[in-house]
Amino acid sequence: MSLNDPISNLLTNIRNAYQARKETVDVPASKTAGKILEIFKEDGYLEDFKLMKDSVQGSYKIYLKYDNNKPVVVGIKRISKPGLRVYVQHDKLPRVINGLGTAVVSTSKGVMTCRAARKEKIGGEVLCYIW
Repeated sequence: MSLNDPISNLLTNIRNAYQARKETVDVPASKTAGKILEIFKEDGYLEDFKLMKDSVQGSYKIYLKYDNNKPVVVGIKRISKPGLRVYVQHDKLPRVINGLGTAVVSTSKGVMTCRAARKEKIGGEVLCYIW
């Protein structure tokens, strides 16, 4: 399987694991994936994740979070794709479900949530939504 879009692969693996009611899922490691997983963990969408050094690249073992046997994550959506990049200015940063969800933005100061980017008044590329 060729891996053209690693962020999309990460989000799809998480979405599929939640639908299959799995406890953990393994995804290929990258710096961007690590920052996205860190944001998901801080916002309470994941239990935990660990970097497993098994090869040159390594992989992340993601521990999924459930509340009364229901997935915490209702939906994940990739916004900016390799074929269509989506950039926004700081005053037009999106709100996911009126602030209940999280938008992940890649800015000049790194990958951060839309709330943090709005606070620092910087725009960037909208990577994904999670709610």
